Amino acid sequence: MSVEIDIGHRLGAFTLEARLSAPAGLTALFGPSGSGKTSLVNIVAGLLRPDRGRVVVDGEVLVDIERSIFVPAHRRRVGYVFQEGRLFPHLSVRQNLLYGRWFASGGNDRDAGHIIDLLGIGALLDRRPAALSGGEKQRIAIGRALLAKPRIVLMDEPLASLDEARKAEILPYIERLRDRSRVPIVYVSHSLAEVTRLATTLIVLADGKVAATGPTDQIMQRLDLLPPSARAEAGSLLESRVESHDDAFALTTLRTRAGTFRVPRVDLAIGHPVRIRVRARDIIVATSAPQGLSAINTLRGVVTEIGVADGPAVDIRIDCAGDILVGRLTRYSVETLGLRPGLPVYTVVKSVAFDRRSIGAPMQGAFDEDA
Repeated sequence: MSVEIDIGHRLGAFTLEARLSAPAGLTALFGPSGSGKTSLVNIVAGLLRPDRGRVVVDGEVLVDIERSIFVPAHRRRVGYVFQEGRLFPHLSVRQNLLYGRWFASGGNDRDAGHIIDLLGIGALLDRRPAALSGGEKQRIAIGRALLAKPRIVLMDEPLASLDEARKAEILPYIERLRDRSRVPIVYVSHSLAEVTRLATTLIVLADGKVAATGPTDQIMQRLDLLPPSARAEAGSLLESRVESHDDAFALTTLRTRAGTFRVPRVDLAIGHPVRIRVRARDIIVATSAPQGLSAINTLRGVVTEIGVADGPAVDIRIDCAGDILVGRLTRYSVETLGLRPGLPVYTVVKSVAFDRRSIGAPMQGAFDEDA
């Protein structure tokens, strides 16, 4: 399944011109407020009619302005999850879920049971929305959308109204949904931490236009494509597996192609796949083997590229056994260390640089130990 979009639309002084493809998995629309993300998903949902263009979902034309095709929202089989759960307060969780199934043809109790298990909401079925946490409400909203048997799920800033604890609660369920539902997900966010943890494809929007699109790990290496507010969080994405736990020091060792990382302990079984984000600002580079450092993650690599200077800073790319790390250094450091393409170096990353937002599960099958 995939989504093909080629549209143009004017909203006052703002013009949206977007041509993109969202494949299976989770595609994130990322960009600052006002870049056109919500308008784009509203066009896919049928809540906004574009001035021109086409929208095709799973081979079916939903919008073709030249041919006067505009399928109404209620016939599109689109599951939409908003910033707030928008549950019916007078209905129980079970009744809210059944409302979603009412829109589906061919839905059955087996489908409902699978989704309830997928989202871990079995114990909540008899509660009313007022008795749910923010994260639980969003899980119910996702379940209701899935029970409508959609061709595609649209999520518009689904975590924006949640605090950090509730975000941490719901992120694993969205990862599970990404991996098991087989329904394409278009996920709107201006949080780089969210999209790098969740997305298989990243589309960057700026001023109503697509600035970049591609696999998330590749786009993340292009710090110049990201808005200034996100660059402090940008860097590299690495796929890893849990190798061991050190209970005495509350650390977990993760194995990547580049080598091992010791991070604050994660409650995952040995062998479990993990996606980690290494921020460019957390990279230290040395031209000889470091000694006597508190930082305990040291990897060997080779400089492959030195970017264009951005004020006092410059981005460099380092190949560590096939994994690319991006570091943001001062131009002074690059010059005094004599960094150049082809130079062997050591990269150093502090364990405490990793947090809950930078460690998550990759899409299943994304990591191969023999690669």
